Amino acid sequence: MSAVRFSGLAPLLLAATVLVLGVLVVMPLGVVFAEAFAKGVGPYLAALKDPDALAAIRLTLIAAAIAVPLNAAFGLAAAWAIAKFEFRGKAALMALIDLPFSMSPVVSGLVWVLLFGAQGWMGGWLEDHDIKIIFALPAIVLATVTVTLPFVARELIPVMQDQGADEEAAAVTLGAGGLTVLRRVTIPNVKWALLYGVLTCNARAMGEFGAVSVVSGKVRGLTNTLPLHIEALYNDYDFVGAFAAASLLASLGVVTLVVKQGLEWRYSGELAAGRRR
Repeated sequence: MSAVRFSGLAPLLLAATVLVLGVLVVMPLGVVFAEAFAKGVGPYLAALKDPDALAAIRLTLIAAAIAVPLNAAFGLAAAWAIAKFEFRGKAALMALIDLPFSMSPVVSGLVWVLLFGAQGWMGGWLEDHDIKIIFALPAIVLATVTVTLPFVARELIPVMQDQGADEEAAAVTLGAGGLTVLRRVTIPNVKWALLYGVLTCNARAMGEFGAVSVVSGKVRGLTNTLPLHIEALYNDYDFVGAFAAASLLASLGVVTLVVKQGLEWRYSGELAAGRRR
């Protein structure tokens, strides 16, 4: 009887889900693209070819290109340690990895200002040695890494825990070293989870606003990333330019989703086999 009632409820739940997604996701995306092309293709392309826009796009890609591999390496190492070994403080370590999820991005950026800013703990020493971190690329990368820190690790940990450590133990018994085990056994077993983590981490890194806004200085053409460039144009009432840049940023997210879904569809058999290990 309960199953019949649930079956009758399922269409309502599906309709509610589609409605919420339509209102909160599809409709805003439609508005962004509609406003971006409101004055035609010419102004849209001109907005993206603007030197400040190109500088913002370039800085966003550079920051993501540095932050994502760092988080991939950290996530792989952290997941391997947590899933394959038993040690005191494992729960605390997992809580620390999750901390950026619950911490405001603004706080994540402010931490670096307190450390490396002109009035920060290391500000005087950095100034004496002519090292610039805040209001420059290093701070933008640090802020991006902090905010996106959990993505790869959290994708890998449950997969590695489900697989256990039998294959790694067998490889060690046969004489393989730690790096060999990681390269020949562990990574091939989690390659799809690793790729998903990298994709989501990359999308989040390119869209980060709060932490980067604190440490960047918002200098147009120099330290404005794409999200900060969008804010600057919108505050200047340049709506076509703002929505053109926003459409590009949204497109990057959509492409990430399409690639992820395509990989799931193309390699569904391997994914299922990996989960059964």
